Amino acid sequence: MMRNFLIVCIVCFIGGVGTVSAQHDTGAWNGMLLLPGGVLKLVLHIERNEGGYTASLDSPAQGALGIPVDTVCWRDEQLRFVIRKLGVEYTGKLNEKGEIEGTFKQMGYTSFLLFVPGDGNVRYQEPRGPYPYRVEEVFFENKRDSVRLGGTLTLPEGKKSFPTVVLISGSGPQNRNEEMMGHKPFWVLADYLTRQGIGVLRVDDRGVEASEGDFNSSSLWDFASDAEAAVNFLRREKKIRRIGLIGHSEGGCVASVAASRNKRVGFIVLLAGPGIRGDRLVLLQKELIGKAYGTDPKLAEKIGDLDRTIFDRIIASDDPEKERDSITALVSRFAHEHLFLKPGNMSVERWIQVQVDGCLVPSYTALLRYDPYPILKKVKCPVLALNGEKDLQVPADVNLEAIRKALMEGKNKRFEIKKLPGLNHLFQECITGTPGEYGIIEQTFSPVALKEIGEWILDLHGKK
Repeated sequence: MMRNFLIVCIVCFIGGVGTVSAQHDTGAWNGMLLLPGGVLKLVLHIERNEGGYTASLDSPAQGALGIPVDTVCWRDEQLRFVIRKLGVEYTGKLNEKGEIEGTFKQMGYTSFLLFVPGDGNVRYQEPRGPYPYRVEEVFFENKRDSVRLGGTLTLPEGKKSFPTVVLISGSGPQNRNEEMMGHKPFWVLADYLTRQGIGVLRVDDRGVEASEGDFNSSSLWDFASDAEAAVNFLRREKKIRRIGLIGHSEGGCVASVAASRNKRVGFIVLLAGPGIRGDRLVLLQKELIGKAYGTDPKLAEKIGDLDRTIFDRIIASDDPEKERDSITALVSRFAHEHLFLKPGNMSVERWIQVQVDGCLVPSYTALLRYDPYPILKKVKCPVLALNGEKDLQVPADVNLEAIRKALMEGKNKRFEIKKLPGLNHLFQECITGTPGEYGIIEQTFSPVALKEIGEWILDLHGKK
């Protein structure tokens, strides 16, 4: 649920960075670019040829790989590179640790940026083989929508029967590992659960990596259909006793929808799953994150008023796309009154278009309109709902209480709701809970949260 909050930043900062070393002037270097709403990992690949240096950039979280760098100059332990098309310039100097300390500039934005050797792809919790379980690369079809989906299935060895879960990612197109900010939380979760005797299927979202389809034209309801297709696929495995869904953030909404209409879903786990309607959630999320980052209260109030007006129009319309002209007028008026917010090298017209397009992406409008309460009332299978105490994106208290009320009103016979101290939206142990910490924190998934999930599933199946 952070992607829409960062939409402007992602557009503005898809540009590149680069660096080089005193000891070896070629290879991979990685750094974390601090944005107003988060952190973006960047990896530069340097090569040397007869004419000097060439470089390319990867921005893994955005799926942008091999972005060409126009100019690379490395001289006297100082690096400068330029990406003219994107208005990017970086200058840095080698320090005594063999790192590059420098300044990243783009479209009027300036930030300190440190590069260290290597691609930075391995966090300490990232699983390493050999694995004491079966690993299969699989494909299955959502026959309703004629979409072929790819994923990884991990199954315990030496078990006569075991429960199995499907992992469902949060908002925005994500791969099977829910990879973001240099972390792969779904891989860590899958490895942990499978070692505990629980099968796991993790799947690329539509249009991502091995999966077919178009993510941007799909909605929450389509993703629920994908989850149901995954459940049907798992039923082929004779040793699987019961199949559940684990949804993170918006994935919790997807899991709830699938469970409410499909009796083959044996249980669901909601990890920071919303309990209040999408528009209320996004407004609350922006308010809390804005305060955490010190946004001017008057400006925050104006942005909130604009968002509220736009959301009301989207929710009231039978086709949000019909509201494009009226929303464009609202955004245009705000933009011209607040030009200081505009990225330096982006035209006002382009800036307005980016904002309007972001509001009208089908997956986003479906989220704004989605009310979990009536859906959760229909969920009769066992439910575990977990939230981090310091979650600023899906705040724990208001959402967990709404989930509790909905399940109680629906007379769900078995559910457990817990707020986990000190954890953020990604279930990392954190200090502030802001998105800016996600990539900086080395921990991918709190062991406390992993244990809660595993023990609840095993207890549910009598295998504690």
